[in-house]
Amino acid sequence: MKSSRMISAVDSHTEGMPTRVVTGGVGVIPGATMNEKRLHFMEHLDDLRLFLMNEPRGHAAMSGAILQPSTRADCDWGVVYIEVSGCLPMCGHGTIGVATVLVETGMVEVVEPVTTIRLDTPAGLVIARVDVSDGHADRVTIENVPSYVDRLDATIEVPGLGTVPYSLAFGGNFYAMVDLDDVGLPFDRDRQQDILDAGLRIMAAINEQAPPVHPEIAGLDHCHHVEFIAPGSDAVLSRHAMAIFPGWFDRSPCGTGTSARMAELWARGELPLDQDFVNESFIGSRFTGRLIAETTVAGRPAVIPTISGRAWVTGIGSYLLDPADPFPTGFQF
Repeated sequence: MKSSRMISAVDSHTEGMPTRVVTGGVGVIPGATMNEKRLHFMEHLDDLRLFLMNEPRGHAAMSGAILQPSTRADCDWGVVYIEVSGCLPMCGHGTIGVATVLVETGMVEVVEPVTTIRLDTPAGLVIARVDVSDGHADRVTIENVPSYVDRLDATIEVPGLGTVPYSLAFGGNFYAMVDLDDVGLPFDRDRQQDILDAGLRIMAAINEQAPPVHPEIAGLDHCHHVEFIAPGSDAVLSRHAMAIFPGWFDRSPCGTGTSARMAELWARGELPLDQDFVNESFIGSRFTGRLIAETTVAGRPAVIPTISGRAWVTGIGSYLLDPADPFPTGFQF
């Protein structure tokens, strides 16, 4: 057996959404900070993302995380997040998967009943607190990066849809929040292609007409997520369909999307600190969120969110590249 590449990984899923946690075969990515590592990876190592995320080793909704030495003295591990859409500054479901894998494989010192893991991410410090019993990771609560509203009750002209009301918030990535009623679509998986098409059109319109720019994270200047809010959602329980570039839905309730949604509800005066908020995905899985503090991001009012959810290890493998393989970076279909 010949192989020009061998990547070791532990696969998991977080409330239905996969995370392929890369544990070996990559080496140390250049960069003084984790965001510099992300930007270097995007420019020089993106073939590795394509190799792991695309078919035949991945699929159209694949997600992953590459473990790295931390660039900060106060963190246990660093993480670079990868998925079919690119390299994310932060991924909530992915972080829950990473923390679960670190505990289940013994890559951190496991303490019961709670193991605390400090993660160096491209978006900043994220703290994962893992509930552990009999050595098993039962649930993970992450304390996310500061989240804030970029714009509230804006409108955008979208070809084929007309004037679409939306709000846009940051929770680790930028999210456009759109009521399904405002685009005339039901919260129904039978209409998922129509919802996805609308989401891609809205993303394209925002990125062409009014792209967001994070004031502190270099290279974060686009919106690749549209959180379609189902009728009847409120600050206690919200249901949504998360459309993601280049054309898929989040299976999990989306940790950074939950953070953005809570920041929006807080900005509206509907969600106070220290109140549970349940966010439900398109497949019915749930995260529980909570805002624990107020802060600022470059002078903007912001909040510190926590998100709680579960992940499970689904496999351990080595991913190989035969030198004769005609698809060294996989393919999208």
